[in-house]
Amino acid sequence: MDYLFRVDQIPAVLAPFLTLSYPVETPAETDCFHDATYYDIGYKDLCLMVSLIALMAVGRDAARLGLLEPFASWKLTRDANLRRAKAIAKDEKNASASANGNAHAANGNGAADRLSPDSAEARRIHRKVMRFGEQGWQFLYYTFQWLLGLYVYQNASPELWSGYPHIPLPGVVKFYYLQQMSFYVHAVLVLNAEAKRKDHWQMMSHHIITIVLTVLSYTYNFTRVGCLIMVIMDFCDIILPSAKLLRYLGFQTLCDIAFGLFLISWVVTRHVLFIMVTISVYYMPGVKFAWDPARKSYLTQEVAYGFVALLVTLEILQAIWCYMIFRVAWRVVMGYGADDTRSDDEE
Repeated sequence: MDYLFRVDQIPAVLAPFLTLSYPVETPAETDCFHDATYYDIGYKDLCLMVSLIALMAVGRDAARLGLLEPFASWKLTRDANLRRAKAIAKDEKNASASANGNAHAANGNGAADRLSPDSAEARRIHRKVMRFGEQGWQFLYYTFQWLLGLYVYQNASPELWSGYPHIPLPGVVKFYYLQQMSFYVHAVLVLNAEAKRKDHWQMMSHHIITIVLTVLSYTYNFTRVGCLIMVIMDFCDIILPSAKLLRYLGFQTLCDIAFGLFLISWVVTRHVLFIMVTISVYYMPGVKFAWDPARKSYLTQEVAYGFVALLVTLEILQAIWCYMIFRVAWRVVMGYGADDTRSDDEE
């Protein structure tokens, strides 16, 4: 994948915005991505992040306005028209069996008026179309990002801590990290630009903590464990939007099935695997604590405790969400259907 990150004949002033910065010689001994170009890290990485944030903003609007919302509008409007047509046909059938011709004609005229959606139904359709566009973008992005993270994880060294500090970085690992940081900065901007939902501050806290963790792990060269955490976290964020998309389109049974899969994946990834990684960060097996900037080693007991504190804070937030998710699961068991209470409703 290295060719994705090397572009020749770019003006020097634009290069940091379009390519990875700080290429270095490939280390004499590598334990992963042996044929990749390796990179150091530095302030120019912010330039590529700016470009990625802009690309995400354009991609989000293009996907929503050009594909997702038009499809949802067509589907929901068609379904609403079919429901009204069936209701009118049923009314006319009943009227023809029990009324004279004049009554039948009057009923038919009233039925014709009902072919157009009323304002309340139009607002419901518009609301669902907007939600479909938002969740569709989430589904598309997280699917791509999780697959990229899975590729990184499968080809990276399984040793999270041996050989620390893990610098320089293979190109694909650096790109993956910068893209993740860019996405969450973009998510904060979007969260503040849109109408506040019921879990606005929980989401904002989650995004801020995630940004701090990714920036610090990138700067302190803990990218291996960082990549693992991101792969673990992103999987749920594919299944939940898919469940919501199915609900907006009216496929409630499939939505309930998807929500059940989401519930299982949430518990496994966010409350089993995530805690296991947090414990590993606490103990850091085989790592010698040393603050040695010359070797780009920035690991002390205080630094380790700082990372653990952030991860525990994130887990507490996830536990609060888990409670809300189980409330939705109880609704499914009681026959009310899945309806995620965390973020669909505005304040």
